[in-house]
Amino acid sequence: RVQLVESGGGSVQAGGSLRLSCVASGFTRSALCMGWFRQAPEKRREGVAGTATGSSSTSYADSVKGRFTISQDNAKHTLYLQMNDLKPEDTAMYYCAVRTFSADCYPGSWLAVGDYWGQGTQVTVSS
Repeated sequence: RVQLVESGGGSVQAGGSLRLSCVASGFTRSALCMGWFRQAPEKRREGVAGTATGSSSTSYADSVKGRFTISQDNAKHTLYLQMNDLKPEDTAMYYCAVRTFSADCYPGSWLAVGDYWGQGTQVTVSS
């Protein structure tokens, strides 16, 4: 069965860094897009970063541009999110997601057939 398992979350002080990982397994179709999303308490889920599989093409939310970097290791079936200069407003549950039908890799609303989500990893940034 399809699984996306995130790790790497934790608690850091403002200005610190974390690297999130997401290991994918069980896919019968190739992933076309991979992305990171986040949801803070009482807020809507928002896209953070997206990338096309096997491509250097990336998209970022304005709020994280210049601070976060999405990358992939296809040999390890792993997606990463390097987060630098973290701010308290980055506090949220972070989820990775994969698209296997749609090639729209902008981190918008990935709720179509063939979109898969992990269970999330918590990131807390204190001031």
